[in-house]
Amino acid sequence: MLKDFTTAIRPALVLTALFALLLGVAYPALLTAIGQALFPAQANGSLIREQGRIVGSELIGQAFASPRYFHGRPSAAGKGYDPTASGGSNLGPASRALVARVKSDLAALGPDRHGTVPADLVTASASGLDPHISPEAAEAQVARVAAARAMSARQISGLVKQQTEMPLLGILGEPRVNVLLLNRALDRLHLAGAQAAR
Repeated sequence: MLKDFTTAIRPALVLTALFALLLGVAYPALLTAIGQALFPAQANGSLIREQGRIVGSELIGQAFASPRYFHGRPSAAGKGYDPTASGGSNLGPASRALVARVKSDLAALGPDRHGTVPADLVTASASGLDPHISPEAAEAQVARVAAARAMSARQISGLVKQQTEMPLLGILGEPRVNVLLLNRALDRLHLAGAQAAR
């Protein structure tokens, strides 16, 4: 009886060990090696480095509060853009908490806003980590950023157009602007203007 049990269990144990090594070690190691060889930046989190230090990722939004910078979408992830607490607010359109938050976000946009406010300036994304805003949301902030930096609105608007990413293959997704990349380009443009003025 014990011999029959041992004979029956041995193939199950061997197959379990084999598939654990194959699917738990070999396959992930192979995909990691392919990712590192073909797409090293993406495999390591699409990190953005500046002067040797990491300033962010192209995939995760950041909170910008200064009027000198473009602001991203509100975030419902933890205390804001926390990748360990990714998720939406799950507040429905009839939620008083959502209405209060949107009113607060509208007030934070300042008294200089005119006309319709793009929805992505006052609504969080499903993940709470979205690093992008629509070109319309960026354009709605041009006047504020230009005034705060003493630059021309036309110059800032041109930068927004340069930083606008078009849909993949022209059909997948919507035009979008990565806020961190836009703000870094804005800093470079402002610095170049300041150096030229000397």
